[in-house]
Amino acid sequence: MLAAALGAALTFGAPAALAGTAPVSPSAPAPAPAAQAAAPTSQSATWVAGTRAYLVISAPGDSSAVRSAVAANGGTVFANYDAIGVIVAHSASGSFAATMRGVGGVQQVGATRTSDVPADAYNPALPANPAQSTTPSGEPVRVDMTQIKADQAWAVTTGSATVKVGILDTGVDDQHQDLAPNFNAQDSASCAYGKADTRAGSWRDVGTHGTHVAGTVAAAKNGKGVIGVAPGVKISSVRIAEPGSSLFFAENTVCGFMWAGDHGFKVTNNSYYTDPWQFNCPDNADQAAIIEGVKRAQEYAEGKGSLQVAAAGNSNLDLANKTTDTESPNDSTPVTRTITNACLDIPTELPGVVTVSAMGTTAKASYSNYGLNVVDITAPGGDATGIYSTLPGGKYGSMSGTSMASPHVAGVAALLASTNPGITPAQLRDKLATQANDVACPSDSRCKGTTAKNGFFGEGQTDALKAVGATPPPGKYFENLGDFAIGDNTTVESPLTVSGVTGNAPATLKVGVNIVHTYTGDLKVDLLAPDGTVYTVHNRAGGSADNINQVFTVNASSEVANGTWKLRVNDNAGGDTGKIDSWNLTF
Repeated sequence: MLAAALGAALTFGAPAALAGTAPVSPSAPAPAPAAQAAAPTSQSATWVAGTRAYLVISAPGDSSAVRSAVAANGGTVFANYDAIGVIVAHSASGSFAATMRGVGGVQQVGATRTSDVPADAYNPALPANPAQSTTPSGEPVRVDMTQIKADQAWAVTTGSATVKVGILDTGVDDQHQDLAPNFNAQDSASCAYGKADTRAGSWRDVGTHGTHVAGTVAAAKNGKGVIGVAPGVKISSVRIAEPGSSLFFAENTVCGFMWAGDHGFKVTNNSYYTDPWQFNCPDNADQAAIIEGVKRAQEYAEGKGSLQVAAAGNSNLDLANKTTDTESPNDSTPVTRTITNACLDIPTELPGVVTVSAMGTTAKASYSNYGLNVVDITAPGGDATGIYSTLPGGKYGSMSGTSMASPHVAGVAALLASTNPGITPAQLRDKLATQANDVACPSDSRCKGTTAKNGFFGEGQTDALKAVGATPPPGKYFENLGDFAIGDNTTVESPLTVSGVTGNAPATLKVGVNIVHTYTGDLKVDLLAPDGTVYTVHNRAGGSADNINQVFTVNASSEVANGTWKLRVNDNAGGDTGKIDSWNLTF
């Protein structure tokens, strides 16, 4: 079912030729792609058969002269990124690229596809907004989360709502009950066709892949469905897949990275390769321009503080010893060609991008690409049972692939950013590497390197617990995941029963508070001991800031531990409301 919807570019748990096979043992089947997401036959008189897309590259800065040359030589400027010197041009002229390469100030020109630009590019149809199933109660911790110790990390922090993670993918179902609490619509858009579309809903899923990835990064810790690696951070969707084909062309990736840089994404997840070429070779003029354009956009995003995390791919290839590409171009008729290591899988092989391989519980996943000094880190990608996560329409299901491994690492990077405000992308890369757990090569001659760093696992398996400070607070842990609405000028209390703890509470009682509320300066938050003693942890601080997601320390050593504790929230002004999303005590 997914083969038609997802195409060959998506990095699912299968050899690339089979990428997009059905999810592994889903508890709820992935929905069929919506018919209305397919590209219309015609939506604009501007479009003509034979229209192709090109990257026209010049020096960063004012590109007005080059834009004029595009128009003078049979093309139109579809999008323009002066900050990096990249123009997305359309033309139906077969000589457009060759002519533009002779224009003064033009450094490179490359066709980004071997198929026509869809007519939908000129008046894009909005993706479907699927009807939502009711999310059942219950939120068991999944094996992939315990494998990277995310469940232990949550006792320290679930991540900061100030950290934004961009999901560059097929889109995200923002209405899903497990994603809606953390979804950031303001910074979401579609970059399909290479130009940002900010209409409401443009970011929604044209398949299922992006919604699944988003759940692994940051599904809410709300007592329903699943929990993401960093359930306290914010996620934004930048849809870079085109409807119908679900392919990710270079201009879409350029747009996505530029958007990430301009909108303050601390981390982006990239579980795809840039179509139509599985590998882009610098001795080909078109592919050289693709490499340069995407590279400049990635560098722009990193310069703005954004770390890119990407899937290594699912063809079981040694990326450090490339010889043949049999899968490109995937938007027309693939051919077999000889390649070298100079040919790059992008964005995953670009400098600065964290390349993630997939493993099962202990071994490299059979489908995962690998390569010494190419793979940076590894994470669970699913094997026979897959990775269980969110699907559009309030559903859930399992998928396998390096696509599923990469968001585990993106989530850990988000936790690192949450606990290290101001951290740079370079520092994030270093911390991801140093805090990974070494995984030795198996008895497999393809695995080159040492236990500390090798071609199968890079620096090792990502570790969420180390990322947030090595050990969770000691003692017993109690949590209330129930939602308690906070109205204007009202007081609400959420109870939590503690039992089985000997003696008094500690002098360092940890109080984890997750309140969703605009304008936290309205709020006073108190911890009430079983005997009614009040401990104030937040008193109308924060001004216009949104949400409280913080662990407070309270000296409650004079209080008997066992009994009913309460979190009391008092709203002291009108105009802003919210809820107690969850809270916890660690003794």
